[in-house]
Amino acid sequence: MQVKRFFAADMRTAMKLVRDELGADASIIGNRRVAGGVELTAALDYQVPAAPSRQPNPALEAELRKTQAKIATAQAELTTRAQVDAGKDRQLFGAVATAPVASFADVLRPARASTATTDQGALDAMRFELHGLRELIEVQLGSIAWGQLQTRRPQQANLWRRLQRMGLSAELAKALLERISTISEPRQAWRMLLAHLAHAIKTPKQEPMEDGGVIALVGPAGMGKTTTLAKLAARYVLKYGAQHIALVSLDSYRIGAQEQLKTLGRILNVPVTLVDPGQSLTQALAPLARKRVVLIDTAGLPANDPALRMQLETLASRGVNAKNYLVMASTSQSQVLKAAYHSYKRCGLSGCIITKADEATSLGEVLGLAISQRLPVAYLTDGPRIPDDLQIPRSHQLVSRAVGLQATQEPSEDTMAEMFADLYQQPTQRVS
Repeated sequence: MQVKRFFAADMRTAMKLVRDELGADASIIGNRRVAGGVELTAALDYQVPAAPSRQPNPALEAELRKTQAKIATAQAELTTRAQVDAGKDRQLFGAVATAPVASFADVLRPARASTATTDQGALDAMRFELHGLRELIEVQLGSIAWGQLQTRRPQQANLWRRLQRMGLSAELAKALLERISTISEPRQAWRMLLAHLAHAIKTPKQEPMEDGGVIALVGPAGMGKTTTLAKLAARYVLKYGAQHIALVSLDSYRIGAQEQLKTLGRILNVPVTLVDPGQSLTQALAPLARKRVVLIDTAGLPANDPALRMQLETLASRGVNAKNYLVMASTSQSQVLKAAYHSYKRCGLSGCIITKADEATSLGEVLGLAISQRLPVAYLTDGPRIPDDLQIPRSHQLVSRAVGLQATQEPSEDTMAEMFADLYQQPTQRVS
């Protein structure tokens, strides 16, 4: 028997190392958390031939699903037990606090706290073990599901590969493929799939600046907010003149940010208002009430920064009455985009702006987020020129661009198995 340990930052990466070195028939005999990630211990009874074919195994899949259900039950029991223990601790500490013998209370409190700490440590260790087992099962189920799909429905498997090359998520791909499940001709199925994808992407019926009002660009640092604001301002000035637009900067945190906006204002002959922390945005906007359009450049702050919460609450207030657009760089990873959305949605988002399309290797991630969160795509930027590289997007054009950027290489079997594994973590996404 061949036994080997594998170290990686997370369970998915560790599983890939096991499959790459020992093959799909390797057994996981242990997993534990270590400094910097996880450790897997894998065993192999014999050397498997290269590139083994994957055959459907309904019995194994059924057992894996049963184990997955048991893990979910165990996790629920752990949560209930932790809540019960916490309630007992509160009751006991309350009783001790009213006890007439102070010395007994002084002895019991640290002893009980030590026991609670030990129990919590055991619960945390058990949760980690269950989480690791769940990830292992999800990867195995994904591998089985992908193998069965290739055997039973090769045409649909090919469509899965093409959607993966576009960078679309597993849940969105599944929702799209369900829409064309009755179409047997491959080319027609692909055309209809892209049509459904285009229909799912929302774009405004009218350009936001045509509607006027206060427009704020929000998002993390590095997404291109200030450059996009410059393109929007220049576009408006070239079309309507400088007398009906004003610029406001809330970014006093980044070195040179306000100076950059002041320079833009001088070039365009547009007034620029600088709002420092502690100043009232409502009062700063009052003198600009006659302006048809006011563009606000915001600070890209960390999600846990209290200043971000205050900034977003201000933008969400009725006194400001701003239309807030999330600026998303198409070069960002899916997890970064999701984190940005969840950080900035509290201000109320009217839509999104996709930037850096000229630098992107894929548009699937950013389009997937816009679809899943029902964010209309208001603008697209695809270069450094001001304002030339600012586009008013149309959904079918965005899809054509996403298809043009799809990866040239076919995804590996492991990549497709991991894509299917993601389906066991999230519910199927609806495509409207």
